[in-house]
Amino acid sequence: MKLNEVSLICKALGDANRLEIVQMLSDGEKCGCELLEKFEITQPTLSHHMKNLVDCGLVNDRKEGKWHHYSLNCETLTNYKSFIDGLTCVKCCDKKSGCCS
Repeated sequence: MKLNEVSLICKALGDANRLEIVQMLSDGEKCGCELLEKFEITQPTLSHHMKNLVDCGLVNDRKEGKWHHYSLNCETLTNYKSFIDGLTCVKCCDKKSGCCS
């Protein structure tokens, strides 16, 4: 996964409402109207949140009539999780290279 793609996902997940939306979608596809019921926001505000999540590739948008149905993009989520799992934390003094010697 490219760093700019990771950055877009991090930015999208930097909002508590969008994090909650992703949590809600983790158990399957939801209609926009179902998501809207959960939040005390307007439809245009929900559309803005969904655009962010769709644009970074984390969420799929399927239109059926006048309704939008949203689901997690499993491939993007898996790639993002792999990126996060690949991060490690090594203290300077744990290194053998001697930067703290």
